[in-house]
Amino acid sequence: MTNVAPPPPPASAGPLFVVLNPGAGAGDSEAAQAAIGAACAAAGRPFELLLVGAAHSVPERAAEAVQRARAVGGVVVAAGGDGTLNAVAQAVLGSGCAFGVLPQGTFNYFGRAHGIPADTAAAMQVLLQARAQPVQVGLVNGRVFLVNASLGLYPQLLEDREGWKARFGRSRLVAFGAGLLTLLRGGRSLRLRVTVAGEGRDVRTPTLFVGNNALQMEQLGLPLAQAIDAGALAAIMLKPLSRWSMFKLLLRGAMGRLGEADQLLSLACTQLQVNRRHAFGPRRIKLATDGEVRWMKLPLDFSVATDALWLIRPDAQAPERASP
Repeated sequence: MTNVAPPPPPASAGPLFVVLNPGAGAGDSEAAQAAIGAACAAAGRPFELLLVGAAHSVPERAAEAVQRARAVGGVVVAAGGDGTLNAVAQAVLGSGCAFGVLPQGTFNYFGRAHGIPADTAAAMQVLLQARAQPVQVGLVNGRVFLVNASLGLYPQLLEDREGWKARFGRSRLVAFGAGLLTLLRGGRSLRLRVTVAGEGRDVRTPTLFVGNNALQMEQLGLPLAQAIDAGALAAIMLKPLSRWSMFKLLLRGAMGRLGEADQLLSLACTQLQVNRRHAFGPRRIKLATDGEVRWMKLPLDFSVATDALWLIRPDAQAPERASP
């Protein structure tokens, strides 16, 4: 068999096309725009802001950024929370363009896992000085997820959390409070058929979570971070639980000790298919990808993308990933 040489990294020194969502994330949009302009002016780097507003959606702006970047050897940059980063990465994957991020979300797992600061001025220095490197992307039915994809209780938790954020603002404490309320309220278990490497298994679970971010696995205390680093996805299912057991599980997760719980089923895989156990059930299911909730047709096919995402990131490992 002939070995195929990997493609060369895309240009990372061309003009920046920054897709910025003023309504996303926890940052100050005007301050972010000022920091981008100041850094590019100091470096003599041309840039253009493509703002997301009432007249444009994030995917539309991302597609425009990719088209323009390809024409001039430019870099497509996502500035916003996880949902914005996800939508722009969807457009960039396989385009031949380098991808940059200016994280402005609450948790910023993607940026932190790759050593990219949450401070816009500091992230701009990474963007202007570092080189593009391939990073792993997860797919579910062809849709990108950078951090995780999930169904069941977790999408409900995300919807409840958005309601809390609208009332109380964006913070990790608000996110924890919303999660606690959702878990204590409980929900129906899913009856699923999960197939890995051609072997099917019937499971009953309140939620199925597929992770693509080693940092998130580590901070929850789950043992699959190394599997993600090695090129796999981490699939985690909960056994049916009482509300009290669910509350204790949430506390374990907050303390980074979720891996000690015996109520979890976990496995590493590069492909995973999920369907309802019975053919007469609904043929759509609510799915969350990187914090954005949508309906998707069954079956769900999870996989590691064959194309790498060429992310501009520091050469050195991020401090949070290097620490035990």
